[in-house]
Amino acid sequence: MMLIRSRYKLVKNFGISVSGSLAICMHSTTSVLESLENRVLKVWDPMIPVVPVLDQWVEEGREVTEFQFRDLVRRLSQFRRFKQALQVMEWMCNERNHDLSPGGIAIQIGLISKVHGLEQADRYFRSIPDAKIGFKTYAALLRCYVEHKSLEKAEAVMKKIKEFHDLDITECYNLMLKLYGQMGKYEKLDRLVREMKEKDISNARTYMFQLNAYVAAADIEGMEKLLMQMEADPVATVYWHTYSSAANAYRKVHNIEKAMAMLKKSEHLAKGKTMRDAYESILTMYAHIGNKDEVYRLWNVLKSLKNSRNSSYLFMLSSLVKLGDIEGAEKILEEWESQYRNFDSRIPTIMISAYCKLGQVDKAEACLKRHLDGGKPLDERSWDRLACGYRADNDMEKAVQAIKKAVSANLAGTKPDLFTLVPCVKYLKEKGDLDLALEILKSCIEQDHISVTSYDGLVSYVHNETPHTEPLDLFSLDEEN
Repeated sequence: MMLIRSRYKLVKNFGISVSGSLAICMHSTTSVLESLENRVLKVWDPMIPVVPVLDQWVEEGREVTEFQFRDLVRRLSQFRRFKQALQVMEWMCNERNHDLSPGGIAIQIGLISKVHGLEQADRYFRSIPDAKIGFKTYAALLRCYVEHKSLEKAEAVMKKIKEFHDLDITECYNLMLKLYGQMGKYEKLDRLVREMKEKDISNARTYMFQLNAYVAAADIEGMEKLLMQMEADPVATVYWHTYSSAANAYRKVHNIEKAMAMLKKSEHLAKGKTMRDAYESILTMYAHIGNKDEVYRLWNVLKSLKNSRNSSYLFMLSSLVKLGDIEGAEKILEEWESQYRNFDSRIPTIMISAYCKLGQVDKAEACLKRHLDGGKPLDERSWDRLACGYRADNDMEKAVQAIKKAVSANLAGTKPDLFTLVPCVKYLKEKGDLDLALEILKSCIEQDHISVTSYDGLVSYVHNETPHTEPLDLFSLDEEN
């Protein structure tokens, strides 16, 4: 993996600059941290590198501690700006006098997994010196395997984690419960629960992972028994999302009346700082059960809360699109456009995607153009959705240009739609524009959008070395999903 180079050095004694400037010494920890944090957080577009901001900071004679950069990484991760968070970590790693602690290495493992995928995270883990491999690094690797639903690897690393008898590994057990539940491995989940009871290993999250497993399996009887146990157990804290999860189970079996009752209980438990997160989630649940009146009711509650944020608009727009209320969604988008403080490309992308799915490509183009003309570049998700719309409209020339922009960058957690990418490559091959086909594939492999195996196969396909092969057959099942 290429690491970002910087010629500047970090110092661990905060407040002492290279020049010994008294002005730097007089900065408080909070004021300097906020100043750097504000500079970096202002780079709202996750596709824009933050390294120049860091370089400029030290050019001004400012130097900060590892703790402050770790806090910056944490803040970026909170906003799901994982690529920028990884840039900060890599910038730190390349300072000659800085060495990551095991905790820092654990953070880096997680970020690499989110930005570049599991294969790169595995490769990075193998490069770690044995002396720095311990519980934190194994736990970080386990979390990566769970996020990517890599069952065998997760079970293997869990065996190593169980060797740390003197440490609290409850959360690692909880991660395995989560994985077993997500993958429908209920027998293994039950065995693990019994093992945890024998070892007296559990916490409030253990109950939640068990509950989520019942919800995933739509096991209403099991869920109701566990819910009664949680309500009676003083150790088990029942949160707003406990009842929200139960509502989701009832929704799956089309018991709307009980789902509504659970959502009302969930609302009543939403208090203080959790209120906005709770209402955003519950609003989405009301959309899932098709209750538009409740969606708008909660939206009005959300708007009455102080410090409105982009996430509320994201949840509301997604909910209205799900309900098919495109006219209402357009009004919400217009409201956001008139008052947002920080641009969030995900919000117009929701409408662009909705328009394309409805075959209204002209509206999708207009939405995209409006933001581009306003100096707000959209990320590859918007271009990918537009490419899908063009492909469905059989306008392959425009689809190719859109997919070219979609694959030119790597936004954490996103990949181009294969059922659009492949027809574009096929179209270019049949047209005879091999250079552009190869250029698009090169971007795909450089940005980890496709595997090396798929890339090699598609390059062979473009060169007509596998004339009887359908290009989509060259992808693994994981990529197709």
